Amino acid sequence: MKVMKPSPTVMEVDIHGLMAADAKARLEHLLSHAGPQVQEVVVIHGYSHGTVLRDMVRTQLKHPRIQSKLISLNQGQTRILLKKAKK
Repeated sequence: MKVMKPSPTVMEVDIHGLMAADAKARLEHLLSHAGPQVQEVVVIHGYSHGTVLRDMVRTQLKHPRIQSKLISLNQGQTRILLKKAKK
C-alpha cells in the first residue's frame, strides 16, 4: 500500500496488489489515524485486473468517519469524503 499526500486535506492511497481483507484492514486503520485536517481519501484500486478491490471499497468498507463515497470518472479510483474528526 502506497500513501501519498498531494495536499494537506487530501490523501491518495494505492491498494494495488493487496488482498481485499488486508486492504480493508489497512484502510480502516488509515481512516482511524488520519489527522483532523484530512477531508478526502482517494483510493486507487484499479479495475483492469478484476473488481474485487473496487467492490470492497465501494460496498464493504465502513468507518464512522466516512461521510460519503464518490465514484470517479476514472474507473480505477474511488473518492471517500470524510467527516470532521472528533476531538
